[in-house]
Amino acid sequence: MLADYLPILVLFVIALGIAAFVILLSSQLGPRKFTARKLAPYESGMEPIGPAQRRFGVKFYVVAMLFIVFDIEVIFLFPYALVFREMGLYGLSVMGFFLILLIVGFVYEWKKGALRWE
Repeated sequence: MLADYLPILVLFVIALGIAAFVILLSSQLGPRKFTARKLAPYESGMEPIGPAQRRFGVKFYVVAMLFIVFDIEVIFLFPYALVFREMGLYGLSVMGFFLILLIVGFVYEWKKGALRWE
């Protein structure tokens, strides 16, 4: 039973070996000449002005989460498109219910103003 997992273990060991090799190679071949300018926060030599992190509004995150949710829901349409003829009326009704829920959610977000960028 465990012999079935041997190729996965070999792949994992090879991936770790390649990653370690690349890291060691870059540390050996990379430049080591550190100057005051290179050790500054910005390599271009510009003095930093203001805070390093900007604050984003909550609206940005809400729109991003809504995009991800609707993007993932649309992914469920692809398998249905491949087998919709074999599923018959049952598949059509289930997908219809899924799409109605999707549209109701979209209309709710639209009415709440979640998609309005102000």
